[in-house]
Amino acid sequence: MNNNRLSLVLIFICIVFSCSTPSTSLDSIVPNIVPVPMKQKMKEGQFSMSSKTRLNYNEDFKISARFLESYLTNGNQMKLNEGEGGNVISFEKDEQMENAEGYKLVVSSEEIKIIAPTDQGAFYAVQSLRQLLPVSFETGSYKGSEVGIKCMEIEDEPQFSYRGMHLDVGRHFFSTTFIKQYIDALAMLKMNTFHWHLTEDQGWRIEIKKYPRLNEIAAYRKETLVGHYNDQPHQFDGKRYGGFYTQEEIKDIVEYAYNRNVTIIPEIEMPGHSQAAIAAYPELGCTDEPIEVATKWGVFEEIYCTKEETFAFVEDVLDEVLTLFPSKYIHIGGDEAPKTRWKNCSDCQRRIKEEGLKDEHELQSYFISRVEKYLNGKGRQIIGWDEILEGGLAPNATVMSWRGTKGAVAAAKERHNVINTTTSHCYFDYYQSTNEGEPIAIGGFLPLEKVYGFNPIPEELNEDEQKYVLGAQGNVWTEYMSTEDNVEYMVYPRIMAMSEVVWSKDENKDYDDFVSRVEKFNERLDVLDVNYANHIYEVGGELHTEGVIQSFALKTVTKDKDIRYTTDGSDPNILSQIYKEPIAMTKSMVIKAAVFNAEKQLGGLFKQEFKYHKAVGKKLTLNVQPNKTYGGRGEKGLINGINGSNARFGDKEWLGFWGDDLEITIDLGEITEIKSIETRFHNANGQWVYAPKTMEILFDKDDGIPSVIILDSNELIVKAKLEKIAKSRYITLKVPSFGIIPEGSQGAGSKAWTFIDEIVVN
Repeated sequence: MNNNRLSLVLIFICIVFSCSTPSTSLDSIVPNIVPVPMKQKMKEGQFSMSSKTRLNYNEDFKISARFLESYLTNGNQMKLNEGEGGNVISFEKDEQMENAEGYKLVVSSEEIKIIAPTDQGAFYAVQSLRQLLPVSFETGSYKGSEVGIKCMEIEDEPQFSYRGMHLDVGRHFFSTTFIKQYIDALAMLKMNTFHWHLTEDQGWRIEIKKYPRLNEIAAYRKETLVGHYNDQPHQFDGKRYGGFYTQEEIKDIVEYAYNRNVTIIPEIEMPGHSQAAIAAYPELGCTDEPIEVATKWGVFEEIYCTKEETFAFVEDVLDEVLTLFPSKYIHIGGDEAPKTRWKNCSDCQRRIKEEGLKDEHELQSYFISRVEKYLNGKGRQIIGWDEILEGGLAPNATVMSWRGTKGAVAAAKERHNVINTTTSHCYFDYYQSTNEGEPIAIGGFLPLEKVYGFNPIPEELNEDEQKYVLGAQGNVWTEYMSTEDNVEYMVYPRIMAMSEVVWSKDENKDYDDFVSRVEKFNERLDVLDVNYANHIYEVGGELHTEGVIQSFALKTVTKDKDIRYTTDGSDPNILSQIYKEPIAMTKSMVIKAAVFNAEKQLGGLFKQEFKYHKAVGKKLTLNVQPNKTYGGRGEKGLINGINGSNARFGDKEWLGFWGDDLEITIDLGEITEIKSIETRFHNANGQWVYAPKTMEILFDKDDGIPSVIILDSNELIVKAKLEKIAKSRYITLKVPSFGIIPEGSQGAGSKAWTFIDEIVVN
């Protein structure tokens, strides 16, 4: 944490706001509320909040009013009037408002009215009011005796009923203080659900009194993987790691969340991702053999056995979970459950026969349905990852769709509620920038703009089916987030984009406007000492193609700033050329650029290397189109002279295909001498991405003997190069899919992804 930076910011704020009367400059304030409200109307004048201001509310609004009172007076010099007279902040109930979470905020010179049908709606009005105040209120350091708030009217309500954020504490464990700060962020951004992922192969994080070995053994691993899972050979730190939350700590956190209108949904993984529990109680598995808590990431074959002893354990655990969490939903996982142990287990095979099940997939459905029936009997409902669709969906289950939108579509068409949390737009463990030096991440590429552009409702659903989509959620898997600073960096500002996805109406959303509000919101994060990723001052690039002519356009989402650039390999400075029009790319070059104000560089350095070769800008055809989630720049992206990132297979230069055999044909326009052909494949097996085992290259004018390249798939980036003199107009690449992911690997039984990069022809 940067205490020096925090001190400087607070000193500056104190100087600016230490005047005894409201600053007249506040008359020109424009609200910068995140998420953007449905309707905002500015009016003349301002409300002067001071020690003469009274707070007027009844018990219907005790949570929201007490939150506001504490926020305004806790540590701040300004105190509210407890007597008569003065202007007033009042809470009023309007039962005619249709949306229970909606509100109106009316600021006049004499009164601030918070009008809502429920305490929850009023709480969200308070969060909007909060963002109209100086940021020093966040830390109780406001030193002025009064503050001016611009007169306005806000009318607002959420688009979706489920607005969530997830946090995995199984891979890495975080303090109760940080969990509360995480909940604070959700509350400020009007998100209402915290999905707390409490159990994993690498650690069990919730105290269960009936099974003490869960906390003595399952909560700790002997060591942890160092570096990325894809690094070979695997290295470990040799340090015991772990921890768990006591039931008293959990009760305190649940109460804390309740007072911020955040519901906590606990996740107890089953039947897979259960190696830690089986390490503590080997009889829960299929082999009864002792195992250790997992020390690296991935999918493991250890899985709860389907014998009665296991169900007794699961029910006992859930009984204690239910006493701690009053939520309507309990998340039971259900994802990535390998069936190898079940196939070789006499107990599980007996269960399949006795229950008349078809196979192990239906056995998983039996497992989930049985747990669901138990929880339904306790007045609760289950949520599970979209694998619970396999083998038949449990009757009342809500599906959390993460493997694309296919699960969401299937569940909604079967009239099951859906929460959309697809990897392509909702996984905040993906890289958010192409800059070098970014913190290590699991892979992929999910920039802020892509999160902001997410539509939780799949286009395949009709109007009736769309109502089953409850909302969306950002997921934070922490394999590569070992510290609280790491988590903050990966979450902010993408959590702000997700809050607007699930709260704001589409017609009110505008990415450029959002970025300007993020720029202001970052001042609040500075005061709160949040370690956010600040990529809004970065330069972005877009390739333009007209026929065989290519140019590269630079852009920045921030306003009133200049982009300065070079093409000679040197870093730009305050004297470098100002970007005004797309840069022609008729030869190999390196473009470097950065955002500047009148005095200095603001953001990081943008770098784009362009390598001219014989196929650039030529015609290319594919037998199948790339998956729309990973469509990159389209087919032209394979011959545009630009390589994709080595780590971020989700960036625009990589094209992704799910289980398809590819046939790629390049038309050079005329017979051309060819000396070499080279391309690259991503090979991130932990993310279901597999390089092909072979690739075949054919020419139309050659000796007729196809060239087959055998690929070595032991590296993250697999290169395929053919050096062969040929004269040909057409080049055809045949790239077979890896096939089905093998048992014991992440995504076992699913089709593998193929990610291919630039095809370089010289």
